[in-house]
Amino acid sequence: MADELTGALPRAFFDRDVLVVARDLLGRVVRHRTPEGAVVVRLSEVEAYAGPLDPGSHAYRGRTPRTAVMFGPPGHAYVYFSYGVHWCANLVCGPEGTASAVLLRAGEVVEGVELARSRRAAARRDADLARGPARLTSALGVDRARDGADVCADGPLHVLAGEPVGDEVVRWGPRVGVSGPGGTTEWRAWVDGDPTVSAYRAAVPRRARRTRPGA
Repeated sequence: MADELTGALPRAFFDRDVLVVARDLLGRVVRHRTPEGAVVVRLSEVEAYAGPLDPGSHAYRGRTPRTAVMFGPPGHAYVYFSYGVHWCANLVCGPEGTASAVLLRAGEVVEGVELARSRRAAARRDADLARGPARLTSALGVDRARDGADVCADGPLHVLAGEPVGDEVVRWGPRVGVSGPGGTTEWRAWVDGDPTVSAYRAAVPRRARRTRPGA
């Protein structure tokens, strides 16, 4: 790949307000190395979750064994199983103890396309390989094993500098699948016109309580 994939983001990048980090993640790239090979995704859509201050966050009601990583140092991955069917990946940010995190919603596979295709056989086009949080983790090969991974250290999962996008193409809107008091909060950010951005869907009430998308 070209030079835009060099340069891992330092911990200081994540040790900031969750909305600032969410906006600055657009255009950055996530690289995951596995025995099968590496896949790199350039981020086009993210969602911010503000921990105990945010009714839409998993950490809203405090620390639990599952959400403990969110309360830890910034620059770590929070990975969980959503609706009992797929994985979602978040990046912890803000000072330790704030439990803020950014959900990685969508992106473009820019390296390891063939490997991503093998993991996403149902995708009709390459733009759909990482279009949505479940597809993104599937294309990258990320699962529970990466929960708590330090993306700023020497390990299989990294966030690299990529090519930051300008403010003129950044859009904000409500988060996907979030109901209640946090349902209208415009903390989803995306790159306008990017074909990999997922379709917006409002929250639909469910009979059974299951882990929803978000952090």
